[in-house]
Amino acid sequence: MSSEAVKKHPWHMVPPSPWPAVGTIGVFGMAMGGVWYMHGGPSLGFFAGLATVLFCMFGWWRDVVKEAESKIDHTEPVQTGLRVGMILFIASEVMFFFAFFWAYFNSSVPFLSFAAHEVWPPKGVVPLPTWELPFFNTLLLLTSGATVTWAHQAVKIGDRKNLINGLALTVIIGFIFLGVQGYEWAHAAFKLKEGIYPSTFFLATGFHGFHVLVGACFLTVCWVRAKKGHFTPEQHIGFEAAAWYWHFVDVVWLFLFCWVYWWGSFGFVHAS
Repeated sequence: MSSEAVKKHPWHMVPPSPWPAVGTIGVFGMAMGGVWYMHGGPSLGFFAGLATVLFCMFGWWRDVVKEAESKIDHTEPVQTGLRVGMILFIASEVMFFFAFFWAYFNSSVPFLSFAAHEVWPPKGVVPLPTWELPFFNTLLLLTSGATVTWAHQAVKIGDRKNLINGLALTVIIGFIFLGVQGYEWAHAAFKLKEGIYPSTFFLATGFHGFHVLVGACFLTVCWVRAKKGHFTPEQHIGFEAAAWYWHFVDVVWLFLFCWVYWWGSFGFVHAS
């Protein structure tokens, strides 16, 4: 019997799903496999868990797309709940990055901590030139914020062509950003294990880069769905969540650029 024949309410009541259990098993396998590897064991357990998680993600998101395309399950109350869930997820991500910024300022601002360095960056550390690759990457992400907004406005008025073009440009810019970031890390004058400055720098920018990768993949899926005609002015919650996530990634980078790159190397004179 179809869900249309039996669904008489607007709430998110879908058939039982195996994916929460599969995801839990995968994450547990990754955790146990990672601990075992760190104690000298093989890495097989970790990668088996990772493969399970990836399989779960593919299956779960495939089912969510089917729900959205059914024109029955994603009612207005359901879409509101999904938006609230995305907002809460982004709020949790804000606190995740707050921890990195706290570690950075705790080590660099004397009145916040007795353990802070009197000179920042610490002696012997040569920071990256702020107004070269970091500034270029900032321009890239600001441009991507404009292109994803262009796509968002296009879907609201049913302009499928500009939706597809805006998404394609955003994804391309996102991967260019990652390429520039990788080049920057490879040519940095410091390494991860050389003190608190490199540790906080690579962890903060590295996790941001990972979020850019996730966002670019998220938008790539949206581009494929847009090509297939999945999004309409009335129902495009999947793309809307991706756009919100991408704007969050943009804002985090602005904080990283201002504090880690610019303020963190203020007054440092690079050799010609």
